[in-house]
Amino acid sequence: MIIGLGTDIVEIDRIRAVEDKNKRLSKRILSEDEARYYETLTSDSRKIEYLAGRYAVKEAYSKALGSGIGATISFKEIICLNDEMGKPYLQNDQAALVSISHTEHYATATVIIQTVKE
Repeated sequence: MIIGLGTDIVEIDRIRAVEDKNKRLSKRILSEDEARYYETLTSDSRKIEYLAGRYAVKEAYSKALGSGIGATISFKEIICLNDEMGKPYLQNDQAALVSISHTEHYATATVIIQTVKE
């Protein structure tokens, strides 16, 4: 059963402008594991796409929780990694399904939280 649904879309140029200005956005939102991967990316455009996608998924997850960022969960507590096939997942919530997409101008993410069958 679905117990939460969230979606978010961000303009990649806005993420680029903030990150290019002072590099604080990546430090503010990425967990240690996400930041480690981010630093391995060699293309500036790929780095911004990754950052925009992670920002969108964290916002989408907070919406699915119904709390928003800051009320009960912070950006760094939401850790979105990729499995060996490249599929994104939330490290601390096995009930969450995650999808991230990019275009030249936008990154979007959808998160569905479902009950876990035992």
